[in-house]
Amino acid sequence: MEQDVVRESARAGRVVLWEESARDGAQAKTLMSPAFRVRLAREQGRIFGADGPRHVVFAAGFPAVCAEEFEAVRRVAVEAEGAVSVAAVCRGRAADVRQAVASVRGTARARIMVVVPASEAMARTMTHRPARTALESAAALVGDARALDERVAVDVCLADASRADHGLMAAHAAALTAAGAGTIVLADTVGVQLPFEAAALFTRVQAAAGPEVVLASHLHNDLGLGLANTLEALRSGVRVVSSSWLGLAERSGMAATEQLLFLLGHDPARAADLLATGAPAWWTAPDLTALPRIARLVADETGVPLTVTTPVVGSGVGTISTGTPFVHPELFQPFDPERLLGIAPRVVLTHLASTRVVRAVAARLGHELDPDQAAAATAWTKRQAYRTGRAVVEDTAFAAYLDGLRATGTVHASEAPDDARTSPAGASA
Repeated sequence: MEQDVVRESARAGRVVLWEESARDGAQAKTLMSPAFRVRLAREQGRIFGADGPRHVVFAAGFPAVCAEEFEAVRRVAVEAEGAVSVAAVCRGRAADVRQAVASVRGTARARIMVVVPASEAMARTMTHRPARTALESAAALVGDARALDERVAVDVCLADASRADHGLMAAHAAALTAAGAGTIVLADTVGVQLPFEAAALFTRVQAAAGPEVVLASHLHNDLGLGLANTLEALRSGVRVVSSSWLGLAERSGMAATEQLLFLLGHDPARAADLLATGAPAWWTAPDLTALPRIARLVADETGVPLTVTTPVVGSGVGTISTGTPFVHPELFQPFDPERLLGIAPRVVLTHLASTRVVRAVAARLGHELDPDQAAAATAWTKRQAYRTGRAVVEDTAFAAYLDGLRATGTVHASEAPDDARTSPAGASA
């Protein structure tokens, strides 16, 4: 029997990310090609080096969708083997379980996740049976999957757990674990929970289920609380948490992988306070500088844009456009984006620009402005923004303006060193 490294990591207090952008992300009306799923799995695993399989479960897809989806999952299982723990997701039906096992079998650290309804309403809809009956049948499915290939770990997702009976789920979580399940995933399928409710769910189910049960979270973002609820799950002792690059998932998505990973990785002391166990969060600390690059890859593949306000990886991170942040940038950012993410600071011209900001951008473009020229350029910048109806004045337009002044002899080329042209500190004289 192959060691279940995800269960081992969670029981040791380490955090495991259950990556859903390829699987649940499909319900956000996106479709990742098989080749890109392989690339994404490898890139995400590389964040943790050799410990990728112990820190990342990559949900490769839902094999029952069609033959093409089965082949996509199979390709990820084979080609991303060793980079992450690859999982196939299926419904709680014997045929689907066999198909899911077939899609990943024969590869290292392979898993399947069987989705079983936990609430009465969800059970009646999905299985036309009461919740208790649906949960009771799940243990047999776990046993069947383990019999098919004991090297494939089996996880069980309790759908609509946020509206289900805590005691019933706890009892069956214990039974499923005894039957061989690696983790029991509690899903807020419709994203209805508030943070204190999420904390109560995981605390009560874990206490009643017993220490052998390893709980995981799968929390949607319909009320905008997916990330907050996931942090509550972690604070309650959960160590396997679902997330998705750019938050891609059904409806309003779920916690964004880049945000969750950054929150847990950039300040180890604060992460330790959140986890409250004294154990390190990671076997190998994550390489956070990979986050912006991977996020851009996902955006390009799916067509979901990174915006100026996207946390951690958006185009606004590391930018400065107004006076006081220019003079004291550390007062206006919660972290150093260059040190932690590799995002170099950049001064951007907008209609709010001060003269200092205008001179800094001019220096970056190779021009040194005296006070009168800087005042004129500042006035031009504001007029340009309002004339175009766009806050940001692009470098090309500003450069053309400066070149026009140079042609008339009113602006001279900067003799400042290169570093003064590119950094706020060097350009603020």
